Amino acid sequence: MPQNQQSHRKDEHVSLAEKYYQTSTVNSFDQVRIRHDALPETAVADVQLTTKVGQWHWASPLYIEAMTGGSPYTGKLNARLGKVAAACDLPMATGSQSVAIKAPELADTFAVARKANPTGLIFGNLGAGHSLAAAKTAVAMLHADALELHLNTVQEIVMPEGDRDFHWLANIQAITKQLAVPVIAKEVGFGISKPTMTQLYQAGVRYLDLGGHGGTNFVKIENRRRPDRDMAYLDDFGLTTVESLLAVQDHPQDLTILASGGVRQPLDILKALLLGADAVGMAGTILHALLHHTDDEVISMLTDWQAQLKRLIALVGATSVESLHQMGDKVLLSPELVQYKQTL
Repeated sequence: MPQNQQSHRKDEHVSLAEKYYQTSTVNSFDQVRIRHDALPETAVADVQLTTKVGQWHWASPLYIEAMTGGSPYTGKLNARLGKVAAACDLPMATGSQSVAIKAPELADTFAVARKANPTGLIFGNLGAGHSLAAAKTAVAMLHADALELHLNTVQEIVMPEGDRDFHWLANIQAITKQLAVPVIAKEVGFGISKPTMTQLYQAGVRYLDLGGHGGTNFVKIENRRRPDRDMAYLDDFGLTTVESLLAVQDHPQDLTILASGGVRQPLDILKALLLGADAVGMAGTILHALLHHTDDEVISMLTDWQAQLKRLIALVGATSVESLHQMGDKVLLSPELVQYKQTL
């Protein structure tokens, strides 16, 4: 595929993600309620958002999930995201760097995120089928602190020009073993099952981003790009973020769980943390805000979310993310989720 077509696809993805974004939507987080205990015996002043996430200590359990890069327009978005991440002290991931591996002149559309955020945590992003050499190039491009290897079989199946060979596990194992920075295995919106978690863990992966169904839907995006738009029947395919969290609750102690997919507001973040997530990522909500507001307004929104999260943690009687992980009995699941959990 000519390089200019790849860049155009990056612009298409942003445009279609915004087209299908819904300011008011229902997803799996609505199937989770929290038992209210009227005597939490806490104070907001005692709540600490700082938390250990794998080998790092984060200022809060939030991060900006992978979105974009690969064209002049999306490069500007990455620069803005880098500025927002720096101001809010949030880790961030770029979108897939594969386009810049093939066309190095586009590397700056990703590197601008590092220029805007020289000391923050930044994660690179590449498809799981790429070589170790490509992975090293992606890391060097951003001076990345980790590399997301994305698992996007459903997206590729629907994408008109997508890959059709998904023998990835051995490659993930090789990259995880040999790359100088941590590897984060990441789904892109269709969730992680318990068998997949086990396969990845046995391959050496110690960071897992669940990327559940409920947020940006790449079936809708790629189907829109198909001449006949004939694969809409996969719109609801995959596991939701909540289903994925339930599936991996008995994960090995040294496996870090990152939850993303359909996070709409601070209450969703609290629910994900109560279900066992070590940190929670946001993409579509931030992209929508970025496209309609100034950088300062997006920074103000995320700063307010962090303040609200402190209040919500106090509301449920906790003082830290770690203490939330010990409060699973507060989670009330819908009958559908209870039935699903029994199948695990």
